Amino acid sequence: MTVIAPLGPDPHAGLRITLLYGVYDVLWTVALLLTSPWWVVRSLVHAPTRGMVRGRLTLNLKTLTPARDRPRVLVHGVSVGEVKAAKSLVAELSKTCDVVVSSSTNTGIIVAHQCYPGYKIVRFPVDHMWPVTRFMNRVQPSCVVLMELEIWPNFLRKANRLEVPVAIVSGRITPSSHISYRRFGKTLPQFHRITVFAVQDEEHARRFADLAGSGDRVVITGNVKIDGLDTDKPADDVALAELRGLVSAKPGQAVLVAGSTHDPEERLVAKAFRQADPGARMVLVPRHPERGRAVLSDLARQGMSGQLLTELRAGREVVDTTRVLVVDTIGELERLYGLADVVFVGGSLVPHGGQNMLEPAALGRAVLHGPYVQNFTQEARLLEKAGGSRTVRDPEHLAEVLEQLLQDEPQREIMGQAGREAVEAQKGATARTLGVLAARCGLSL
Repeated sequence: MTVIAPLGPDPHAGLRITLLYGVYDVLWTVALLLTSPWWVVRSLVHAPTRGMVRGRLTLNLKTLTPARDRPRVLVHGVSVGEVKAAKSLVAELSKTCDVVVSSSTNTGIIVAHQCYPGYKIVRFPVDHMWPVTRFMNRVQPSCVVLMELEIWPNFLRKANRLEVPVAIVSGRITPSSHISYRRFGKTLPQFHRITVFAVQDEEHARRFADLAGSGDRVVITGNVKIDGLDTDKPADDVALAELRGLVSAKPGQAVLVAGSTHDPEERLVAKAFRQADPGARMVLVPRHPERGRAVLSDLARQGMSGQLLTELRAGREVVDTTRVLVVDTIGELERLYGLADVVFVGGSLVPHGGQNMLEPAALGRAVLHGPYVQNFTQEARLLEKAGGSRTVRDPEHLAEVLEQLLQDEPQREIMGQAGREAVEAQKGATARTLGVLAARCGLSL
């Protein structure tokens, strides 16, 4: 592996670049001022928004005490998927480094606290130079790890000025994003500010090399998310036992879980589930749990009754397996996948781009998803080639395939085992990524 020194201070300094960043900051300032009345009012009546605004502006960020004789690594995941994807990497980095985890969204922060108890969790700043500077001064990272792809010009420029190496890890970029970045990359040359791109596969490597101007800083390491997936049967802990009691399927009753769904998928999938097996215990897990009550209303308009998980937990309702269970909480999905007979992965019946279908596959579940998986193309190909998943064209096809699988338990088991083995065979990205971080970013790992 060719060792390339971390980028020096602001490799793109000059009058033209200075003016460009000045205009960029002015635009941010104008946008913040114009939208501030809405944010102020929203913050007064909605506590999560208030916390998000204060966090993104770094108003509640205190200086983090430096770890003695340990480099500090900031690991950033924009939202839930990226935060969870970093699990194996954070665990390994923590052996020799002081790890700080950041996220941008409320759900990402919540999941970060769930996944990394005892770690320092911070909110990633809005990309105006003032909060970015304040953020970097208080976090004081020796290295920054950005999961998958999170490019912000001011943040990268500040890291360069401080001579802090920045690594993209498990890098992936969609064809549409690649085109967009190519169109605007010369205006703000942000990809030249990345120290190293540790990417998932050859296809992504070509795109990043094109944006970076050469392949010298691009290394194929694989997807560290896969290393964080547990391919063993989930331990029957208290949380799983409690959740199983709330799902509470009767003997012989199929459990059908639709995970990370987007509007209007819930009603489409629920209708298909009911058509395939009217007696099944149906569980819907919206990608955005705050939509729970809206999902109930949509189901009611279709003549289907539902229950919210929070209502069951609070004792305001009793479990009724003839009704649809709508999960309006965060951090339950992996356990729910483990209780399912068949899993449908959402964001794929509508042109959203899909969600991660490797999580249920790792647990040995037969996986179904729609045709819109452009954000998870490699994962979908992997499972399809192994025989661990099926693509459904539309809700009617979903009902048809689901009915076949529910009548064929051996086939479900074959699919589940194939998916689990496919996931297991892809592991090892974390070790390769650590090697890249040591060689390119100067970390002693």
